[in-house]
Amino acid sequence: MTETDRERLVTLLREHYALGQLDLDELDRRVGVVLSAQFMDEAARAVADLPGLGDPGTAGSRPVKQRRGHAQVARPAAGWIPTDERFRDPATRAVIRVWIDPSDQTRHYVPEPDA
Repeated sequence: MTETDRERLVTLLREHYALGQLDLDELDRRVGVVLSAQFMDEAARAVADLPGLGDPGTAGSRPVKQRRGHAQVARPAAGWIPTDERFRDPATRAVIRVWIDPSDQTRHYVPEPDA
C-alpha cells in the first residue's frame, strides 16, 4: 500500500466527515485504521460501510453504468485508488489503468489520457 493510497482514503474519510456522516471521534478512529494498515484490504475496511458520495448535481443518485469494453468507465469515481496495473485494450489499443474501489474492492478500468 502506497502513501498515495493512504492519502486518497483519508481524503475520502474527510469528505464524509465534512458531510456530517462521521463525527470527529469516528473520523480519527478510521484515519488511524488507514494509517496503520499494511495492505489495501485492511485500509479499505475504514471506508467499506460508507455511502457513495455521488457527483455534484446528482442529488446522491448513482450514475447508470454503461457497458464498455473490458468493463471500462470514462473516468474514475471519487475515492477510487489507481493501481500500477496497466494494459492495452486489444479492441481499441487504448492504454487502460486499473482502479480499485476501496469500499468494496471492485476493479474498474479507466482509459489513460493520451500522452
